Amino acid sequence: MAKTNAKPAGMFTFLIIMVLAMVVYSVPFLRNGIANAADVILSPIHQFLGVSWPVMILILAVITGCYSSLLQKYTIDYEKMQRVQKKMRDFQKVFREAQLSGDEKKLRKLNEKRDKMMQDQLQMSQEQFKPMGWIMIITIPIFLWLLQKAPEMGTITFPYLGELNLIDPTFSFLPAWILWYMICSLTLSQVIRKTLDIGGL
Repeated sequence: MAKTNAKPAGMFTFLIIMVLAMVVYSVPFLRNGIANAADVILSPIHQFLGVSWPVMILILAVITGCYSSLLQKYTIDYEKMQRVQKKMRDFQKVFREAQLSGDEKKLRKLNEKRDKMMQDQLQMSQEQFKPMGWIMIITIPIFLWLLQKAPEMGTITFPYLGELNLIDPTFSFLPAWILWYMICSLTLSQVIRKTLDIGGL
């Protein structure tokens, strides 16, 4: 019983942190305070490495990708998730065959079984929220620090878009530094997740 209650608690924690993150972002005093606190750690690292801002963003994307993937690996039961997904695929295949053949007796039995299958799938979906709160606690200060430093980041060159200031909007709305961070994070996370055997690519 305690085990089943832990999964919704993970999603509840994630939602609480999401709300807190939105509050922090919308209140300049809190946003700047967290960015200044992160600056104490991240600015010396940036100065020590002596790299450009695009490279610094790449390094931070590697760091966030590593810890988020490791948290997911050790807080989510991926073997169970794969078993549930395979079970669901097999069930859907049998269900479609029963529908096509018009086997009403078999369909009734499968409908009774489907509720249990949906519960298992819902539990696995909730389990994926377990590490999200911890991931955001570390990611948000990094993101707010980059947001604070954006005006002094300089330029970057994208294919098709050409040379842009990292604070310039791309596609009419997305700042270039966020686009670069997303490209780095999404690409590297796939490689890291594949390396840890938790999906990816």
